[in-house]
Amino acid sequence: MIPENTIYINPWLLALAIALILVIIVVAVVLSVRTHKSKVATGQEDLVGRKAVVRTALNPKGEVFVEDELWSAEIEGGTAAPEEEVIVSRVEGLKLYVTRK
Repeated sequence: MIPENTIYINPWLLALAIALILVIIVVAVVLSVRTHKSKVATGQEDLVGRKAVVRTALNPKGEVFVEDELWSAEIEGGTAAPEEEVIVSRVEGLKLYVTRK
């Protein structure tokens, strides 16, 4: 006999609620870890390896477009004509160092 002031919860309903809460916690932890391990996609680190289009001739200094932004650049070895594609090899301050494709 159950006392009058006692709340009764079906054990299956309780087990289902606990399982659902555990699944939500596991998904949140997995997504948090994945986000924490992902590579930074902004700033100078993101520019290295990207394609750039020469705006003014690089002989060896000039300007290039990267992601619709105009940058001062210096080519490492040789020259590059306007509209030629180059690859960003490193960044120092506001200057890009590029190499021919």
